[in-house]
Amino acid sequence: MSYAKKGDWVQISRIILPPGKRAPQVPEETQRVPLKEMVKGFLLNDAEKGDEVRIRTVIGREIVGKLKIKNPVYPHNFGEPVPQLLSIGQELWEIIGRSSEEEKNE
Repeated sequence: MSYAKKGDWVQISRIILPPGKRAPQVPEETQRVPLKEMVKGFLLNDAEKGDEVRIRTVIGREIVGKLKIKNPVYPHNFGEPVPQLLSIGQELWEIIGRSSEEEKNE
């Protein structure tokens, strides 16, 4: 049984620039590592993690790279809610003289 099947949503990695080929103004410690690209798309063939695979992105591009993750998540968020901002919408409607109920009915 393979790690990922054809049609699965996956993330691949590929090297865009190898070490030493980066722009000359890039710091030396950055020059020593490759510039990598991470791309998400639909797997075009069954594969194991680490295999070189071809994917099709949501806009139809076909890209080759090493299979990293099946069903990748978006780990970023916008942090904890800011209590002072939670009521700002209601306060704005009160300032301009309309209730949120009036706004919903339009």
